[in-house]
Amino acid sequence: MQLFAAASAMTASSDSAAGPRWFVPGDVDGFLGLGLDNLIQILLILGLCRGVLGYPESLLLGTILPATGISLLLGNLAYALQAHRLARAEGRADRTALPYGINTVSLFAYVFLVMLPVKLTAVNAGLSAETAVRLSWQAGMVACLGSGLIEAAGAFCAQLLRRWLPRAALLSTLAGIALGYIALGFLLRTYAQPVVGLTVLALILVTYHGQLRLPIPGGLLAVLVGTALAWGSGLVRFDPLSWSEQLAQIGLRPPHLELGALWQARGQLLPWLGVIVPMGLFNLLGSLQNIESAEAAGDRYPVRSSLLINGIGTITAAALGGCFPTTLYIGHPAWKAMGARIGYSWLNGLVMAIACLLGLFGVIGQLVPIEAGMAILLYIGLVIAAQAFQATPSAHAPAVALGLLPGLAGWGALLLKAGLRAGGAGSVQQPFSPALLLPLQQADVWATGAFALEQGQIITAMLLAAMVVFVIEQRFQAAAVWALVASGCAWLGVIHAWRFTTSDTVLRLGWGVGGSWALGYLLMAVVFGLASRVRR
Repeated sequence: MQLFAAASAMTASSDSAAGPRWFVPGDVDGFLGLGLDNLIQILLILGLCRGVLGYPESLLLGTILPATGISLLLGNLAYALQAHRLARAEGRADRTALPYGINTVSLFAYVFLVMLPVKLTAVNAGLSAETAVRLSWQAGMVACLGSGLIEAAGAFCAQLLRRWLPRAALLSTLAGIALGYIALGFLLRTYAQPVVGLTVLALILVTYHGQLRLPIPGGLLAVLVGTALAWGSGLVRFDPLSWSEQLAQIGLRPPHLELGALWQARGQLLPWLGVIVPMGLFNLLGSLQNIESAEAAGDRYPVRSSLLINGIGTITAAALGGCFPTTLYIGHPAWKAMGARIGYSWLNGLVMAIACLLGLFGVIGQLVPIEAGMAILLYIGLVIAAQAFQATPSAHAPAVALGLLPGLAGWGALLLKAGLRAGGAGSVQQPFSPALLLPLQQADVWATGAFALEQGQIITAMLLAAMVVFVIEQRFQAAAVWALVASGCAWLGVIHAWRFTTSDTVLRLGWGVGGSWALGYLLMAVVFGLASRVRR
């Protein structure tokens, strides 16, 4: 990772009086690292949208990826320009731009918690596959837009939100999603393809965790070795038909506004606020933490403009038909240490945008299998989970642990339903019904609880972790307030209340639909209130 660090340091020291440069040798290492991160995210978008959602190539390569490319281009150019202006004003040449790209956790959350349920519901209602795909895509756009609006608006009140929400509640909720949908999901895939998976995992461990210095970035080496092993072991085979189809997709695909589709999907906003609002807050506060991390490394950036750039990038993606928010990445100190300055940012945006607009990722996806980079995603899941414990007071560890569980339960419910569908249930002839619950319960599989935790799992994790934080601090009245909030959410069906459809379980909104859970949380509030009186 330090290939050009020495040269970059010499450049910075020799021309500091002349001000910043748009490109220095260390930007090569930075570009390889940041570009690799975004490459893996785009390959994920292709894999999940094709395999899980069944999106056609015309939608993927003609709308979603061009929108993603433009959002990456605008954000990276804006952050590079921001860094250049501040460095010029300060008369320094060692300022590193903020790293920016696609949000991994939001990608998984929106695919599995918004877009897939919308598609399954549409199919269960008897709509055509084409209509179901369109509704699913529109729901993803609405979720992306909501996240961007929260990020942009939060630029004016981020510090207030940070004081209001305990860090353990935020980070543990994010960690639960990361452990289940990202880390565990790709760990299973690693052991399903051990020759490729375990080798790539070892390379990631020794270079990222072991900090082994190599002539090329560890992530790039892992992808190259993984790709070679995948082709050499027969995991990936040359398919002339697939190659010809993807080569035919190459060509200029300019983005276009999808405001009409967004307006048609406005009715899909309310049912998914339980996912959109928490994810928007996570993106907002996570970006704020990354700005603070950059300041600790010596690069102080204005909070408001930095957060606004992020929000505008996500809004732009949604307006052009994209479904996946962008965010400020962790790791600014690492990019700075390797000698990256400003060029790695604008170069990443330019290369990613060109590849998206020209439809090149279809061919890249044929060449580089996701197995070659899945250890990087496993690493991301581990880092997010570890950060939930490392960045919170040690006394709050029980709150973090509890906050992990709803996300894991939601992932388990997803697997359970997929297994039932694979076994023949979930069809018009054999729809999901309460009759499935008793045999599962007799096998000590409490599907009722898993389905209840699955609905509103992000909000549930945040509420539970917050309660435990305040209990640990003996702020019992604050814990009671959070329990009352949870009771109200349950009563309205924002969390826990669920119902069967033909092949899925979905959120059930309405007055009093979650009465039993609401009563349970109300009794928790009573206990916390009594504890406060006893303590006094």
